[in-house]
Amino acid sequence: MTTTRSAYDIVVVGGGHNGLVAAAYLARAGRSVLVLERQDHTGGAAVSTRPFPGVDARVSRYSYLVSLLPRRIVDDLGLRFETCRRRISSYTPVDTGGLLVDTGSATRTRESFARLTGTTRDYDSWHEFYGAMGRLAQRVFPTLTEPLPSRERLRSLVDDRRTWDAVFERPLGETIEDRFADDTVRGVVLTDALIGTFTHAHDPSLRQNRCFLYHVIGGGTGDWDVPVGGMGALTDALASAARAAGAEIVTGHEVTGIDTDGVTSEVRHVGGTVGAGYILVNASPYDLSRLLGEPLPTKPEGAQLKINMVVHRLPRLRDAAVDPADAFAGTFHIAESYEQLERAYREAASGALPSAPPSEIYCHTLTDPSILTGDAAARGLHTLTLFGLHTPAGLFADDRESAKSALVDATLAQLDAVLAEPITDCLATDADGNLCLEAKSPLDLERDIGLPGGHIFHRDLAFPFRTEDAADAAARWGVASGHEKILLCGAGAVRGGGVSGIPGHNAAMAVLESESGR
Repeated sequence: MTTTRSAYDIVVVGGGHNGLVAAAYLARAGRSVLVLERQDHTGGAAVSTRPFPGVDARVSRYSYLVSLLPRRIVDDLGLRFETCRRRISSYTPVDTGGLLVDTGSATRTRESFARLTGTTRDYDSWHEFYGAMGRLAQRVFPTLTEPLPSRERLRSLVDDRRTWDAVFERPLGETIEDRFADDTVRGVVLTDALIGTFTHAHDPSLRQNRCFLYHVIGGGTGDWDVPVGGMGALTDALASAARAAGAEIVTGHEVTGIDTDGVTSEVRHVGGTVGAGYILVNASPYDLSRLLGEPLPTKPEGAQLKINMVVHRLPRLRDAAVDPADAFAGTFHIAESYEQLERAYREAASGALPSAPPSEIYCHTLTDPSILTGDAAARGLHTLTLFGLHTPAGLFADDRESAKSALVDATLAQLDAVLAEPITDCLATDADGNLCLEAKSPLDLERDIGLPGGHIFHRDLAFPFRTEDAADAAARWGVASGHEKILLCGAGAVRGGGVSGIPGHNAAMAVLESESGR
């Protein structure tokens, strides 16, 4: 494929889901749009693939759950895309018991808290705390597809001083320790503050609070849902919507540079050069600096391990009171007590692999078996997705493969410690006789899909408000790059991160607003 024009109204750098959202909106508004994608397919981190030869399972290889995608974007673009709600929120094994959070049964959840902690105190605190987070979600989430509110405006919308202070003012660890007594319960709350974010509960910068906020407000409920058909179903639908609206999508065309004088701009790529009225960058701010030939900022550092597995049956648990089909349908926490998370962080911060790597698993096929076809469906196979915490990219710098192998072994050992049988006894084999297990470190994500340092959010997340007056439409919508006519439309924008489409939507709105004010 090649471009059909020498210049476009909009050139989108990168065909990930946010770039495709922006392209679809702007093409539907009548603008000429070109999307340039380095890889031979669109989707970025939001893709499905069959990683195991001969096994018909479409695995969401990198990103895997949906919470932040507004229904408004799905409806606006006419996407044929659905998600399924997970009834089980989480299960955390502890010795021969565990903590089960069942969103469909308050009684069952209360009883599980009581068995674990000996009282219902932490359940009552849990109910109160997440009730407040639900109200926060209802008030904050709708603002994510509007111009950035000021800090004061957002605070007035939240209209709850205790909740505002807990999320926006005080290190989250203070709130957790004030409200919960049990070490396991505290850890379950804290994990949402550490996904893709290397920090600790008392970080004064509040990085943990920002991560926590985005994990509890999605959809106005905080629910994390399963994409029907796998994550690639979303980006396939977005690419179809963009093309149907008239956008050109050219894959296999890596962008090598951007030139701009603030009035005119050009994008250099492997196939030549193309002019642009606006350039929307669905890459990280770090990569934008590289493309502009500017001094590079400090490189972001990702901190997660991803392991994809296919099993021929779900593993048995040490906790005989819980069905594995419940335990793995939600988020299955491993070595994620409050104390364990702190210890793993301190070890990794000192340059050592965590001795007990924390991680969490869920099983896509328990909620959506449609990702299995052919023999995999007939055999009743299941996919397991593991996401590990506190594994910063620097730990892999000297010998990435040895460090990854050691980390995978240690992570699976922690999993085995809470199972009634080794996970390897349950793994399926591919057509070559190999176990169906693949692991991705932060450096693998950098190499495979271009995330700087393997950082899944492109850089630290930001609170969804502005602290100063917005000078132009790009600043008003939180997509400013520091360069006129160049906008961020990826995870590095304000209100970026996760599979949301929000930065793509907001960049498109900023372009249309700028043009209407000319």
